[in-house]
Amino acid sequence: MEPPADTAGNSVPEPSEGAARTRLVVQRGLFFGPSALVPEDLYSTVEKGSARRERSQVALGPNTRVNTNTYFGRFHATYWQRWTDVGEIEVDAVVTGTGRVRLLASDTNKVWRIIEARDVRDAEGSTIRLTGPVDRFVDGGGMWLELTTETGHLTVADVRWAVSGPRRGPRTDVVICTYNRVDDCLNTLQAMVADPEALSCIGTVQVVDQGSDPLESRPRFAEVAAGLGERLRYVRQPNLGGAGGFTRGLFDATAGEPDNHADVLLMDDDVLLDPEILIRLTGFAASTRHPTIVGGQMLNLLHPAHLHISAEYADPELLQVGMPVPGALKEAYLLGLDERQLPINQERRVDTEYNGWWSCLIPAAIVRAIGYPLPLFFQWDDVEYGYRARAHGFPTVALPGAGVWHADFGWKDWDEWHRYFNMRNGLITAALHSGFSVRRIAGRLGQLLSQYLISMQYGLSATLLQAMEDFLEGPEILRDGSAGAAAEIRRIRARYAETAMHPVSDIVDDFRELQVVRAANPPGHERLTWLKRAAYLLTNRSVHRSGFVPAGDAHWWHVSTFEHAVVTDMSEQGIRVRTRDKAVALQLAKRAARTFRRFLAEGPTAARLYRNEMGRLTSRANWARLYGLDD
Repeated sequence: MEPPADTAGNSVPEPSEGAARTRLVVQRGLFFGPSALVPEDLYSTVEKGSARRERSQVALGPNTRVNTNTYFGRFHATYWQRWTDVGEIEVDAVVTGTGRVRLLASDTNKVWRIIEARDVRDAEGSTIRLTGPVDRFVDGGGMWLELTTETGHLTVADVRWAVSGPRRGPRTDVVICTYNRVDDCLNTLQAMVADPEALSCIGTVQVVDQGSDPLESRPRFAEVAAGLGERLRYVRQPNLGGAGGFTRGLFDATAGEPDNHADVLLMDDDVLLDPEILIRLTGFAASTRHPTIVGGQMLNLLHPAHLHISAEYADPELLQVGMPVPGALKEAYLLGLDERQLPINQERRVDTEYNGWWSCLIPAAIVRAIGYPLPLFFQWDDVEYGYRARAHGFPTVALPGAGVWHADFGWKDWDEWHRYFNMRNGLITAALHSGFSVRRIAGRLGQLLSQYLISMQYGLSATLLQAMEDFLEGPEILRDGSAGAAAEIRRIRARYAETAMHPVSDIVDDFRELQVVRAANPPGHERLTWLKRAAYLLTNRSVHRSGFVPAGDAHWWHVSTFEHAVVTDMSEQGIRVRTRDKAVALQLAKRAARTFRRFLAEGPTAARLYRNEMGRLTSRANWARLYGLDD
């Protein structure tokens, strides 16, 4: 590689040996995604003319402009200025041909400015360097490259964004928790193998396999294992849910003396992975002023140009997660334009309160300070851990430009067995990280239950009541890592026919009785509407005897107007059949009355028990017991 060049293409010497600095590549300039399944415009855009975009280079024809002011293309400087001491970013690129390379920046209002530029003339594989101060981005803004030609051709390749002098920290290990998603998990591992530069940023790749269909049973596993070599650590264990799988990685990475501990990058098994995230998360984490949880963001797998959320918070007392921090993008179309015809970017910095574990880097120092995750099995484990870290003074950063594609949450039906864990674990998190107002919590639970009952979701009603009752049993319910609860809630829900999804071909009713009935506008007075629907139930009346309800119209106030409703599952892969049953509804209502009385009387005591047992539940000794290890 040739030394950097000035605007005329002349060589610029590197600093002398005495002035040598540590340089860390924290981002690569990529012009194309890891797969044709994702839009290349998330990486670079051809604004004028014609260009051939490849993964690590772009070739511009005459009169062409290529821009990297995109989700993956820009350097999100505002997060670097807020959370690190990095003073400037250096951008190196290998150029061939004639054209211009500009380093641009934006402010909080998306107004761009030119930081530095290089005119390239008849270059042949020359390396240029542009430098941008990270000094005017406290509230927002980023940097990106603009490449242009007039009459000539220009190829730009091997773009590297680097910073100087990051602190030296522990290595980072990747931990993937998997359960019977063999092909998805192997695809994720293969993506890492195919990108040696990204793979070089990490130490061990640990796969915690909790499934009955193990990865090692597939021929392709041997190929992947050979590619990873000594980096691969494959562990099989009983199913303890995502919490148990991810914690196993944290547990193993923090064994022995602190000097030997590793930071851990948690990764879901079913993501579409761009290995670039390994470079960006580890680079940012190595540069933060203090130990910081650094989260990758989630893009929707079915709709890959959409960002799920850029910063979020939870309200445990209302059992609500995934709420956008003010100013955050949510379900944003990243290829769209705003009202000024400017790109949709998270221009203003928004600070998240936690990050999902689809991709999240947790420093070993934080694990030593706050302990391991709770043995919650599934759901709220990442939320609880983020809030526990926050309570101890450790922030979480959801880093834009570091993303993975994960199954869309909006295409998952709410009426599933794991909703038990959403409810029970939400109550546990509320006990640990809120004032635990039993009246506020009971009001929310009562609202949900009343809607489930009136809309013929009897299994979901039973799920909610079981979650409340198990919460009241106290911390002992977590003794087995919740594996027993996972099996029991499936048995309970199997008693209720509407919890099962069926192929649409299973419908045997007369199609004339199953016409699609769309929902009207939301009710103006929800309480009065609910009382009216309850009167329908008690007096065996209805607006519609039967009908077909699209998933997007399956509101409680609409489905409750039917005696028999065929409701599309949110996945659009099948249907649920809901049939009114007054006897079952009344039976569940009576059970609810007893459970809510218990909750109001015993809830504060249960919450106190969880707080008292927090240290034991999150201890290394407790997890060693769950894993059956002699620690």
